[in-house]
Amino acid sequence: MPRGGARLLQGGPIAAEIRQAVGEDVAAYRDRHGQAPVLAVVICGRDAPSMVYLHQILRSCEKVGIDGRLVEIDGEASEAALVDAIRALNDDPAVNGIIVQMPLPPTIRLRSVVDAIDPAKDIDGIHPLNAGLLRLGYDGFLPATAHAAVEILRRSAIEIEGKRAVVIGRSAVVGMPAAFLLVRENATVTVCHSRTRDLARHVKDAEILVVAAGHPGLVRGDMLRRGVVVVDVGINVVDGAIVGDVEFESARRVASAITPVPGGIGPLTNALLLAHLVRAALGQEARVEVAADAPLVATRGPAASRKAAAATVPDRRVAAASRSAGRSASRGVR
Repeated sequence: MPRGGARLLQGGPIAAEIRQAVGEDVAAYRDRHGQAPVLAVVICGRDAPSMVYLHQILRSCEKVGIDGRLVEIDGEASEAALVDAIRALNDDPAVNGIIVQMPLPPTIRLRSVVDAIDPAKDIDGIHPLNAGLLRLGYDGFLPATAHAAVEILRRSAIEIEGKRAVVIGRSAVVGMPAAFLLVRENATVTVCHSRTRDLARHVKDAEILVVAAGHPGLVRGDMLRRGVVVVDVGINVVDGAIVGDVEFESARRVASAITPVPGGIGPLTNALLLAHLVRAALGQEARVEVAADAPLVATRGPAASRKAAAATVPDRRVAAASRSAGRSASRGVR
């Protein structure tokens, strides 16, 4: 453990590297198509924290040349109206990626909205198809926050394989996807949640701890084993300050490495969303090329198959970055 406390795992420098690669690929895409990739950001109602977050995403899009479009749906609108708006974005060939900001109004069922998103445009990995691909070890779109939680470990040269990892939180967008990604990196993973008995005992056992519970100060330094790596995904506002789920000052005296809040997972999550968007755009581009070149018969010979394979992704740098968590574990099923 470094003298003076834990090593800080800052998301900003990693995010900057990803944004640079994204910007280069966006420029190449624009040269080929005469327009930038398009991200549609959907919000139903005007929840203040959500609007702040969405405008951060739109500013990030602008910096790398992505066309970010805010699609506002009235908070009193029906579920059918929101679903119809999403389906219209699915059908718009100019739109490459869609994210729907949570929370939704209480009158709208999350499942209906999630099911409506085209999986090929679901860059935040919430559609059941992408969730299933993750669990099976195939390539799909990953929930960006869960992706960031594991990517910050990989890019910071934190060894994951063989480690005892504990994830606190079992949400479909952070906790469970993060657990599956850690398993794909060959960690031994325990998932804790609101019904877990003796949480402190499980936390004490962790060599890698990912906390995504939404409860400020849930984990204290005296609960940790010395040398643990702590990834704090929580974002909470306490007395006007943004804090995580981990009591930072006490934890940093025990941990070997820790993500700060803010400045840890947040910047990397936004950058990975942009990388996922570029991956979606390149994948859609490749499918259009393959469809245009396809013969008028169902059976395709070896030459046609090779051509289709070669057209998969013109520029693989950003696409590879967006898939990198878990690549080694998924080789056998590709």
